[in-house]
Amino acid sequence: MGRGQGPLESMVTMDIDIFGGFFKGKRVLITGHTGFKGSWLSIWLHELGAEVVGVGLDPYSDKDNYVLSGIGNKIMADLRADVRDGTEIEKIFQKYRPEIVFHLAAQPLVRFSYEEPVETYETNVMGTIHILEAVRHTDSVRVAVMITTDKCYENKERIWGYREDESMGGYDPYSSSKGCDELLISSWRRSFFNPKDYGVKHHVSLASVRAGNVIGGGDWSKDRIIPDCIRALEADKPIEIRFPKSIRPWQHVLEPLSGYMLLAKKMWKNPMHYCEGWNFGPKLESVATVWDIASRLVKDYGKGELKDVSDPTALHEANLLLLDITKAKFKLGWEPRLNIDQCMVMVSDWYKRYRNEDVYQLCIEQIGNYIQH
Repeated sequence: MGRGQGPLESMVTMDIDIFGGFFKGKRVLITGHTGFKGSWLSIWLHELGAEVVGVGLDPYSDKDNYVLSGIGNKIMADLRADVRDGTEIEKIFQKYRPEIVFHLAAQPLVRFSYEEPVETYETNVMGTIHILEAVRHTDSVRVAVMITTDKCYENKERIWGYREDESMGGYDPYSSSKGCDELLISSWRRSFFNPKDYGVKHHVSLASVRAGNVIGGGDWSKDRIIPDCIRALEADKPIEIRFPKSIRPWQHVLEPLSGYMLLAKKMWKNPMHYCEGWNFGPKLESVATVWDIASRLVKDYGKGELKDVSDPTALHEANLLLLDITKAKFKLGWEPRLNIDQCMVMVSDWYKRYRNEDVYQLCIEQIGNYIQH
């Protein structure tokens, strides 16, 4: 599908390009582009002039950011494929010949992973292997950024953040599958994309990125605090909080995406120095409890009430998990722009406006506002 960028879009592009025009004309393949993070990344890259090839499943709901923004009709190719199908994935890579790959497609929910552990592993582990193999067999690819999660670390519920070189683990099937992802990405890097062999045996720079609890407009996934809150608010029902005391590093979706994109640029320019694991977390003051986040949303949204429905017999979820982002600050020059108040204002603003406005332009406006902070 053609992009057809008009004068207004070109004008907006200059306002939101903090990457010096790097992505203009680059062929970028995004897996999971129909998802929450993937749709925002697709919008941003499209506005920067990238030739975006999206590969994903059908969106979760007809209110997802992907659907309401219409980004699928704007990008170069909007494809449906399952990352568990390695043959189909390789065909797509061979046909569209991407230069940069962002792998976001995943089964991303902790509670669902208890219900469907096999599907979670098939999607998250074998899906990642299929993407790595497609990268290995497609000579156009120069940069591959593999998105995992902060939950990939062996969580000891400690009060300081995990650093990139600490042990992988995971209690629940989702978290452990992402720990496995990190191990296999490291294995593929050493075996097939070794920096020492760059330019001789291969020409791929491979990195993995880990972010905390990402929130923002257009997320309607089940068992996530912001979508659960909005569904209750729109139905004029109390917001039920299952884990009110759980502490999370909350960050707006644009925070890690800006890090992923900056990393991709750095990897392209200096492929042997950035092909490793990276944390992208929020400001320290953005670490807060689930109850506090829900309370802030109610305040910014303008209505609603909270109800504590804690269940001591509920499935295990981490109470405390923090990231150390020192490496990204010093080696990439990246740091979060928003504090928790600014983040929550942007989140509530999207959900208050999405029903009556052009959602694509709303997203562009929010990207512009994010950059101004």
